[in-house]
Amino acid sequence: MRTLKDLKQELMENPEFVREYEALEPEHQIARQLIALRLARGLTQADLAARAGTRQVSISRVETGATVPTLPLLKKLARALDAHLEIRLVPNEARSP
Repeated sequence: MRTLKDLKQELMENPEFVREYEALEPEHQIARQLIALRLARGLTQADLAARAGTRQVSISRVETGATVPTLPLLKKLARALDAHLEIRLVPNEARSP
């Protein structure tokens, strides 16, 4: 039986797939960080939404990668999580392989 890991490894051999996969990395980073901090704070999506003045479905969409959050939403989420928002541009030559 083929596993998800096997499928990903196979797909990563396709340069077009790799380009698309890497293009989505910023969205995945936001989702992972949002989920991790929300859980570390002991909050449900509904709790976070109430604190941020938005709807639970908005939190869900960001966490699942179904939508790209706006900068104003990210600011609200950061405040609601008692965190600060940090956005960086990193030159490609500074990226680790």
